[in-house]
Amino acid sequence: MNAKTKVVVAGGGTAGWLTAFSLVTRLGKLLDITLVESDQIGTVGVGEATIPTMRTFHGLIGIDEKEFMAATQATFKLGIQFDNWGQQGDSFFHSFGEIGQRSWMAEFHEFWMEAKAQGFGGSLDEYCLELKAAKANKFSTMVGKKPVNFAYHMNATAYAAYLRQKSEKAGVKRIEGRIKQVQNDEAGNISSLLLEDGEPVLGDVFIDCTGFRGLLIGDNLDVGYEDWSHWLAADSAIAVQTQAVEAPRPYTRAIAHSAGWQWRIPLQNRVGNGIVYASQFLSDDKAQDTLLANLTGQTITEPRQLRFKTGRRKKAWHKNCIAIGLSSGFLEPLESTSIHLVTTAILRLMKLFPFGGNTTMLAEQFNREAQLELETVRDFVILHYHQTQRNDSKFWDHYRTMAVPDSLVHRMAMFRENGYAWPDDVGLFRVDSWVQVMMGQGLMPKQHHDAGRVLPADGLKQQMMTLRNMIDNAVSQMPAHGDFIQRYCPAQDR
Repeated sequence: MNAKTKVVVAGGGTAGWLTAFSLVTRLGKLLDITLVESDQIGTVGVGEATIPTMRTFHGLIGIDEKEFMAATQATFKLGIQFDNWGQQGDSFFHSFGEIGQRSWMAEFHEFWMEAKAQGFGGSLDEYCLELKAAKANKFSTMVGKKPVNFAYHMNATAYAAYLRQKSEKAGVKRIEGRIKQVQNDEAGNISSLLLEDGEPVLGDVFIDCTGFRGLLIGDNLDVGYEDWSHWLAADSAIAVQTQAVEAPRPYTRAIAHSAGWQWRIPLQNRVGNGIVYASQFLSDDKAQDTLLANLTGQTITEPRQLRFKTGRRKKAWHKNCIAIGLSSGFLEPLESTSIHLVTTAILRLMKLFPFGGNTTMLAEQFNREAQLELETVRDFVILHYHQTQRNDSKFWDHYRTMAVPDSLVHRMAMFRENGYAWPDDVGLFRVDSWVQVMMGQGLMPKQHHDAGRVLPADGLKQQMMTLRNMIDNAVSQMPAHGDFIQRYCPAQDR
């Protein structure tokens, strides 16, 4: 029998333990997995909102939803409410649900635009079950025989602990210790991690989950970093937790302010809050004052500051080292994509795993896919900032007038001129996502597909009304979000 490939994961937290557990679950018969972390080094621990892809990934690695949610004080998430992004006082919702009914020829928003042109149709929001349920603070995993599309809010620190427990039970070896030196062989590959106590940790494949520093991929292998701060100016965040003063809502809030935005993430036992800002436009003291002045509930932790640089490693895989999580790149948490990018990197690694031989082509493919994915998310996040009418601060003036990537220029122009929207190239943000953000921030098409005119006006009106009534009836039968949680997955530690 061939010897197992020795995998060393450097760093714990969500990225490290999710990587370790996924590999031991799916490839455990072929791999010998060790994770090195130090209790002296804290984790970021603020990636507490997710997107629906996490549910599929959990199914792949055998995580029970009720168990996971109870262990992490999790609540359900149906989307994100954006306040003050287009203009101060504006509000729009990016939901996880499908809007209306699909057609092969034209998207639903184009039928809705025809209805509006004929004097009926109401708001586009009325045609999405998940959106209407979120606003009504209702939730259920199923409506009749139709599954609801949802994600989670969760305690990130508890999630890492949960994954660690499951990983060690499944056979992952954990070594406590700080990494003193990364040692390379003559070919430049990593051969071992030397700990402060003098113990070397040998391996064949090394996975860098050391966070922003990128101890292996950056400090040791000297892989450069592509800075995107000219497109995404925010470089700082302050996080704080507060007591819950109301039943948890099934959505995240992203509230724009003069130099960034504030998040509000409701868990079962508390609320996660934070402010994301650009230090060139707002001082740290002013940012903290802004955050603390806009909280509900008493603070239960001291404010914690984070610094970051938006961008990506020029290679996520170099030599025998693969960077996963913050070490591979960072995009601010506006659309809750951090854990998604970890899971897709893990899936990519499992498909392209370097079991032996010449792995150059595997690394090139991994890097190509990773770059495309991160650039796609980057464009979607930039859209939120660039498509604004706010002119009340230098921050918003910067975003409103700046040049954006050509790929985003093209997408916005197509929608503005013709109402045409399409899914992204990596299958993450669907047509509905692009439409909700563009329209939500006032980018309305000058014209649209005439497919809606194929039907008589009365027929189109009746179909639209039927859709709205079906959604209203379904939402009326759903339980309150808080009540559903208490029946389905009450937290172990409240």
